[in-house]
Amino acid sequence: MTAPARDLSLHDALTHERVVRIGDFIASQQDPNGALPWFRGGHLDPWDHVEAAMGLTVAGRHDEAIRAYLWSARTQRPDGSWPMKQTAGVVEEAAADTNQCAYIAVGVWHYYLVTGHSATLARFWPTVEAAINFVVRGQLASGAISWAMNVEREWDDQALLTGSCSTLQAIECACLIAETLGHDRPRWRAAGRGLRDAIRNSPEVFEDRSRYSMDWYYPVLTGAVRDEAAARLIDSGWETFGWPGRGIRCVADEPWVTAAETVELVAALDAIGESDRATELFNDVQFLFDEETGGYWTGMNIPNEQVWPVEQTTWSAAAVLLAADALGQATGGASLFRDAGGWSGWGGAIEGAAS
Repeated sequence: MTAPARDLSLHDALTHERVVRIGDFIASQQDPNGALPWFRGGHLDPWDHVEAAMGLTVAGRHDEAIRAYLWSARTQRPDGSWPMKQTAGVVEEAAADTNQCAYIAVGVWHYYLVTGHSATLARFWPTVEAAINFVVRGQLASGAISWAMNVEREWDDQALLTGSCSTLQAIECACLIAETLGHDRPRWRAAGRGLRDAIRNSPEVFEDRSRYSMDWYYPVLTGAVRDEAAARLIDSGWETFGWPGRGIRCVADEPWVTAAETVELVAALDAIGESDRATELFNDVQFLFDEETGGYWTGMNIPNEQVWPVEQTTWSAAAVLLAADALGQATGGASLFRDAGGWSGWGGAIEGAAS
């Protein structure tokens, strides 16, 4: 059953009617088997599949969201992973990205927060447990998580900051699921503490991808960095990545503003109490909405006023809904990013923070 979409209107930038249209757009791209590719006929990766399902949940399309998570459960490999890339069920990149695999925990926990259906947590517990067990096996001596396992089942010795931050949030959500169901997973807690310590105190263990805006704001979005350190971090990248009146760049050296990165920053700003700047940024990026389809263009080259790439992705639309919910606090999952990093089960704060 599809639940009525709640009113997520924000200063007329996202009306109730638009929320419904965005939810309809995401659902229209879903395959009959529940898979959520980037767009109909396009490829699928496990992270963006879950993100799109989270958008469906916010829009009240709970049946479609459950179908997406059932697809994840059915297609999970015995080791708890999924392939990086597939199209119409044909695997194109068989290696497993740890961040992509971990994100199922965030999606399932978010669904529970929105609906209150604890039976759903139990239903997908085996999927979440297998995925997080796979991910923590990839922890490196530094505390960071290997970004991938290759097809020869070897862990890569490189770690990526954005992926590690997202993985930290996923481990936290998995621990919350375990706690709610009465399970104890001390190995996950230890892995999360080590990972958080690496993110906060050892930037040298991560590959240098500082040209990407996600490496700038993801430590804040996912709760690895909070308080004054978070404010300093956000301020440090604003001139590099911000485009006044339009949003933020995906990469520092290209005039390309993207919907998903912009609204993820919106959620990060909201999480640290900067609601005015978050709302302004959210309003700015609405120029990427397509009135005809109900979707969002992935991005635009601003000087040329040229949409690029010429695609409307399910995960871009979902990211907009999640940011709108964060700003409007309309559903039970609205505080997903505000609460990130705050789980009491971590056993206390780790000294040190990013600056």
